[in-house]
Amino acid sequence: MKTLYQIEGMTCGGCVASIKEGLQSVEGVTKASVQLNPPQAEVTHSDSVPLVTLQKAIGKYKISDVPEVQKNVEDSAKLMTTYKPLFLIVSFILGVAILVQFPFDELDSRMLMRNFMAGFFIVFSFFKLLNLEGFASSYSMYDIVAARWYGWGYIYPFVELGLGILYLTNVAPYLTNILTIIVLGISSIGVIQSNLQKRKIKCACLGDVFNLPMSTVTIVEDVSMILMAATMLLIHY
Repeated sequence: MKTLYQIEGMTCGGCVASIKEGLQSVEGVTKASVQLNPPQAEVTHSDSVPLVTLQKAIGKYKISDVPEVQKNVEDSAKLMTTYKPLFLIVSFILGVAILVQFPFDELDSRMLMRNFMAGFFIVFSFFKLLNLEGFASSYSMYDIVAARWYGWGYIYPFVELGLGILYLTNVAPYLTNILTIIVLGISSIGVIQSNLQKRKIKCACLGDVFNLPMSTVTIVEDVSMILMAATMLLIHY
C-alpha cells in the first residue's frame, strides 16, 4: 500500500535525506520517497502504520495526512501525466474519424463509430506488434484466456488487426460487431478483476511500449468499445 503524507519543517536536501532514513527505519515500511517541493512523503508499507509511529521516526519534522481536496487534485494531475500517451492516441484517432467526413454536410454517427473503431484496433495492434513477446508476457498477467493459454497473447494483436481491417472495409459488419463484443467482453473480465483486487500490474493495451498501470481507465476503454459495437448492431439491425 502507498500513503501520501504532508511534511512540515523541511528546508533542504539534508532534511529530505533525514526524513527518508527515519521513515524507512519504521517496521512495516518497505520504501519512502520524500520531496521538498511540495513538501511530501510517499510511504510504501505492507501493514498499516500509525501516524504517531511515523512522527516519532522523523523527530522535529511534523508529518500529517494530506488534505482530501489536495489528494484529489494531485491524483488527477498524476492520472493525466501517466495516461497522456493513451489520451493523445485516442484523440488523434477520433480526430481522423471525424475529419474523413469533411466537409461535414451531414455527420454520420455510424460511419464515425466505424472509422473510430477501425483506427482504434489498427493503431493499438501496431503498438502490441512492436514487441509481441513483451505484450504476451504482460497480457498473461491479467487476461483470463492468456493466463491459461499463453499463446493467446501472441494471437490477440492479430485479432485486433483483423477487426480493424473489417471495420475499415465494412465487410461483414454484423459479424465484426459480434466478434468485437465477444473478444473485448472476455478481455474486460480480467481487467475488472485486476482492478477489484487492486493489483499493481502493467496494462498491455499499448503493448510493451508505454508503461501504463492497470486502472479504471482500461475498463472505460474496453467497455466504450463494447458499447459502440452494440450500438452499431442496434442501428443496423
